[in-house]
Amino acid sequence: MLLRTKVLTGAAVVALVATATGCGAADMTKQSSPYANAAGAKTVTLSVQSWVGARANAAVAQYLLEHELGYRVDTVQVDEVPAWDALSQGRVDAILEDWGHPEQEKRYVKQKKTVTDGGGIGVTGHIGWWVPKYFADAHPDVLDWKNLNKYAAQLRGPESGGKGQLLDGSPSYVTNDKALVKNLNLDYQVVFAGSEAAQITQIQQYAKQKKPFLTYWYEPQWLFNEVPMVEVKLPEHTEACAEKGAEDPSTVDCAYPTTPLKKFLNTEFTKKGGKAARFLKNFTWSKADQNEVAQMIAEDRLSADEAAKRWVEKHPDVWKAWLK
Repeated sequence: MLLRTKVLTGAAVVALVATATGCGAADMTKQSSPYANAAGAKTVTLSVQSWVGARANAAVAQYLLEHELGYRVDTVQVDEVPAWDALSQGRVDAILEDWGHPEQEKRYVKQKKTVTDGGGIGVTGHIGWWVPKYFADAHPDVLDWKNLNKYAAQLRGPESGGKGQLLDGSPSYVTNDKALVKNLNLDYQVVFAGSEAAQITQIQQYAKQKKPFLTYWYEPQWLFNEVPMVEVKLPEHTEACAEKGAEDPSTVDCAYPTTPLKKFLNTEFTKKGGKAARFLKNFTWSKADQNEVAQMIAEDRLSADEAAKRWVEKHPDVWKAWLK
């Protein structure tokens, strides 16, 4: 039932961002990428979501498609739900990291058959609430949600209005956090950092000062390498909770699901995309691989292309199997 919590709302503007190919801005709801399904051209258009793990996938795929297979690759940033529409219509050829959109999968994969399941990327996604390990070590009972109110005073923030602070990322991300706080009767306020990058910066600052914090977070994510965090156990995720929440998100009172992350390809692209389509179907790597590239992009400030290049040079044993 649950969309990936980073899903942007359907009302959000669908944007095409400038990329290394030199494309200018365009509205993907109104026009196709200039490279999507270009007749006779060796081109591929990848949809890239805003979080750094998705950017890491696309960076490595783009680098290998260009340097090993001789394709020109265009990347576009499209919000998650509209990306399915663009994929179905051939405006993009592939989504490399989907966190679960059952309605879109039913419509486009099973019913219209305009989108094809491209298989898993080898990484399992999980969303939850986390506290820093140094705080959990000192207060192990904080790892049970039933004890969170006990620590609300210690977890206050300047914007939490005297309540405990639950730090979230962008307000445009769809999460269950406000519903969970309300339905579990927690003395907490959801506070938005503004973006993934801003949330990372805030977590790093708290960790540097050894301050306690409670945050919505997810894995895979490279930040765990720098700031060890431990998950707070929420009420068990159940199908009943999922079904109820699908009808009314405000009723959610259970943990987020664990989701094997998958790829999806435009069906015509799978038929006519040749080596590129086979390559993307074969693309699968580990959480450690993704985090390695993501950290180079986000923390080391390397360009996506340079981060991909370094990973490719270091791990030929992984990616050469994708070219078969």
